[in-house]
Amino acid sequence: MAKCEKCGVELPEGARFCPNCGFPVGKMTKEEFKVSSEDLVKKVKDLIKEGNVTKIIVKNEEGRILLEMPVTAGVVGTILAPWLAALGVIAALATKCTISVERRG
Repeated sequence: MAKCEKCGVELPEGARFCPNCGFPVGKMTKEEFKVSSEDLVKKVKDLIKEGNVTKIIVKNEEGRILLEMPVTAGVVGTILAPWLAALGVIAALATKCTISVERRG
């Protein structure tokens, strides 16, 4: 039987979250996408719609983190609006960005 990476409690078969601490269960994968500033907001919206993304990090051309955004299931409307506004500002200032995505598999 599998154990939680965070608290060590045995996990029931098929669990997506630890019943003790709530830590997400499953393999973490990371991807990176290089996008122009014009495509930044659209790409982030598309990634959120996919549903299995847990974190999105936007970096500038030098690799400096401009925005780190946690993504939870059911992110909609008013919760997403401030993040998208921040992305709009970043898109206006940067020419090319790298989007790092963490997913739970």
